[in-house]
Amino acid sequence: MISLTDSQKIGMGLTGFGVFFLFFGMILFFDKALLAIGNVLFVVGLAFVIGLERTFRFFFQRHKLKASSLFLGGVLIVLIGWPIIGVLLELYGFFLLFRGFFPVVVGFIRRIPVLGALLNLPFISSYVDGMAESSSMV
Repeated sequence: MISLTDSQKIGMGLTGFGVFFLFFGMILFFDKALLAIGNVLFVVGLAFVIGLERTFRFFFQRHKLKASSLFLGGVLIVLIGWPIIGVLLELYGFFLLFRGFFPVVVGFIRRIPVLGALLNLPFISSYVDGMAESSSMV
């Protein structure tokens, strides 16, 4: 079992609440207050989980500057008050930032009983395999 420090436990809680507020804000027709709270909690929770320096290094790597600017710009646009445009920018930036982790996630999901069976269906499997190969880690 992985042992977590107290700050990492706090970070997991903040990140979880951030995801909850983001999801709830989208369900309630892009409520800008909930989305803003979710964005702030998610980013702060991420900093608590992996540390401030590693978070800074992750977001500001040279090959990830476009993705980071889209994601953080989307957060800023949601905070300004344009939630739909901000969320779209965030989602695209999130996809670009974390696309290197998608093959790992797909491999993990394939080991889950029901979801693995769905991902191994012929028409879904070819799509997921193509997406996972095109987004390999650099």
